[in-house]
Amino acid sequence: MAHKRDTPSKASLLVVEDEESLREALKLNLELENYEVSVAVTGPEALKAVKNEFFDLIILDIMLPEMDGLAVCETIRMQHNNVPILFLSARNSGADRVEGLRMGGDDYMTKPFNLEELLLRVDKLIAKNRKIREPHTVANIFEFNKCRIDFSAHECLDKDGNVQELSKKEAALLKLLIEHKGEVVSRDHILQVVWGYNVYPTTRTIDNFILNFRKYFEQDSRNPEHFHSVRGIGYKFTE
Repeated sequence: MAHKRDTPSKASLLVVEDEESLREALKLNLELENYEVSVAVTGPEALKAVKNEFFDLIILDIMLPEMDGLAVCETIRMQHNNVPILFLSARNSGADRVEGLRMGGDDYMTKPFNLEELLLRVDKLIAKNRKIREPHTVANIFEFNKCRIDFSAHECLDKDGNVQELSKKEAALLKLLIEHKGEVVSRDHILQVVWGYNVYPTTRTIDNFILNFRKYFEQDSRNPEHFHSVRGIGYKFTE
């Protein structure tokens, strides 16, 4: 057993496995590694969990009742969710491995597997994914198109030169979008970082913030140049 790691924020994992003894063993050992672990038994149950919660990684058995793991993975990827997926399979054929990766899986292990190796791969996939999501550094004062945002004072100078107060969450969302300027930031990532929820409020919550930003910063809020909603995926800031 690897030593218990002290992660900066507890990584949240979903184990999708219909074999009870293996599911419980994985859950126990991952929790001993200081992960938060949820479990699902079927494909539809896994998809429901992914829709309602944020996960840093999914361990996904291929042979599942009702809907196999490949279909689950494909559905998750069609929803533009890039959560790392580690496949488990009882079959050790090259074709299965290729199919798993083709459907959008990040890694593939065959049963029976070495627990120590699985824990190592889980750790590496989470670390790699968190590194990809690292933002650009943004100073406390950010200026664009005659507008000015002061993140520490929670206020901004709008397009008409008026000072607007920003709520703590408005300032946090602005900072997140600007840190990832030019990139689409997913709704899940926004809710996780700004709201800190594992279980989410509605998308409407973010939409209302974006509407406020357009009022402050866009010359024509119906044809935004800076704050964009990307349907079904997330939101983007462009200078």
